[in-house]
Amino acid sequence: MTQNQQAHIPVNIHLTTVIEHEGEKETYELLLPGEFYEKNGTCFLKYDEIQEEGTVQTIVKFSENSTVILRSGAVNMRLPFNKKEQMNGSYTSPHGTLAMITQTKQLSHSHTYKESQLEGTFQLDYHLLMQGTPVGNYTLKITFKSM
Repeated sequence: MTQNQQAHIPVNIHLTTVIEHEGEKETYELLLPGEFYEKNGTCFLKYDEIQEEGTVQTIVKFSENSTVILRSGAVNMRLPFNKKEQMNGSYTSPHGTLAMITQTKQLSHSHTYKESQLEGTFQLDYHLLMQGTPVGNYTLKITFKSM
């Protein structure tokens, strides 16, 4: 396999989301299986979340200066992030589609292969607006390790 075309590697994912809004702080944590792969210099993490509405497949696509979080299934969401500019996204549920805007504060990621073990981290800090209204400051941290 070439550097640009790697296998899908099964990984254990630890996902932490912290939301701060109007002085309140909420933390959510998930441990779930997923997969990691690289294609043409872009990294991908793929996992499924089971929610009340049903299963949501999530793909986190990240490169040096930008990221896109794509969710499909019970909900559909496209949330792009760029270090240099605010980005427009959308969230679609059975109740309709909402316009979202992300303002990226910090974006970092790294991964290494040690003795055929993959380990990596991904962190994203951003401010989110929904329909033009601020809904909070989000910190998303993902650590992943091959199974």
